[in-house]
Amino acid sequence: MPNGPLSTKLFDLAKQYIPGGVNSPVRAFRNVGGDPFFVKRAKGCRIYDVDDRCMIDYIGTWGPAILGHAPIPVIEAIHNAAKDGVSFGIPNLYEVEMARTICEWVPSIQKVRMVSSGTEATMSAIRLARGFTGRDRLVKFDGCYHGHSDSLLVAAGSGALTHGNPDSAGVPKAFAELTSVLPFNDETALEELFDKKGHEIACVIVEPYPANAGLILPKPGFLQKLRDITTKHGALLIFDEVMTGFRLAKGGVQELEKITPDLTCLGKVIGGGLPVGAFGGRADVMDHLAPLGPVYQAGTLSGNPVALAAGLAQLRELEKKNGYALLENLGQIMETAVLDVLKKKGLNYRWYRKGSMFCLFFTEKEVHNLQDAKTSDLAAFRKFFHHCLDHGVYFAPSQFETGFISMAHSRDDLEQTAEVAAAALAAL
Repeated sequence: MPNGPLSTKLFDLAKQYIPGGVNSPVRAFRNVGGDPFFVKRAKGCRIYDVDDRCMIDYIGTWGPAILGHAPIPVIEAIHNAAKDGVSFGIPNLYEVEMARTICEWVPSIQKVRMVSSGTEATMSAIRLARGFTGRDRLVKFDGCYHGHSDSLLVAAGSGALTHGNPDSAGVPKAFAELTSVLPFNDETALEELFDKKGHEIACVIVEPYPANAGLILPKPGFLQKLRDITTKHGALLIFDEVMTGFRLAKGGVQELEKITPDLTCLGKVIGGGLPVGAFGGRADVMDHLAPLGPVYQAGTLSGNPVALAAGLAQLRELEKKNGYALLENLGQIMETAVLDVLKKKGLNYRWYRKGSMFCLFFTEKEVHNLQDAKTSDLAAFRKFFHHCLDHGVYFAPSQFETGFISMAHSRDDLEQTAEVAAAALAAL
């Protein structure tokens, strides 16, 4: 179904003034074909475009909308905070309360610094790790996305010990040469790299549940291996829980997996839909930040009172309503429905879920890393995506993204989604 006339007109206008007509590339629908629609409003689990089409939403602003869109407690908190001023650039009570809450909910975090985005959190955590260890090399995993800072936009080389290559124009090759990229879930490659370059490695940064290439889960023991090998070689372990933090549990993946990283990066849920990020961890590491230490980091809008008021309201609502148990139940309902549909259609596509995060890979191969994910049938995914969109269900416009369930989704919403997905799979 083509876009309505107003979305079409807005996209034509946007392309005159915004590169590609969008402010973040995945929104452009390049992975699925067609043009993006423009949203007018959102409420609960539904979004409404400017042409008044209504859709059940499984993006949830890419993770933050864990209560659903426009939840009353968050909206009220924003209004109340904004009445006293939208920004100060001076310490305020909300940042202290958010810091206390984060440190209480995430046991590995003893001190925390607020920033304005997940990208800023990961960038700052890596700078801190380098400053603390006095080393320069960074290790990341292919398929894990940690924002768009230069050191992190690096593609894998041809083997564990080859240099990475810039993954974007504008990234100096020298930056890439200090970043080693490994396949996720590959302990052999990890050991080989540390055997040869362990003395150079400042930190390993990882999405403990990679959620930017679909949803990929660690093999048993892999995260513990990361913890053990970084400790052995004096490197820091950084968990990027920008997506998973406060989404899967109060303490994130590290609570579920019983792993204690040195530093953790957060975002999304703690902003209640407004721009917020944070990074924190061991006190002795965090105290290397200015003004106490030599590692500089600053931000005009860091600790913004309106954003943190929204985030605090969201966290309190999650706790008040036993949100994680509810989300696990909703996730199980969707999982049962999806697996039933796949069985009836005779398809062996790979389904992965943790709590309220999920992904259906259009491949019959088990997905343990990015290369496995790339075996997905992208043409089939495109047809599936557009069929669902045409019938009022909005999934991410890329095979390599994770879906999100919110507390605003009901059993009826999930059953309706399963019916649409079944028809979409049948149409393939």
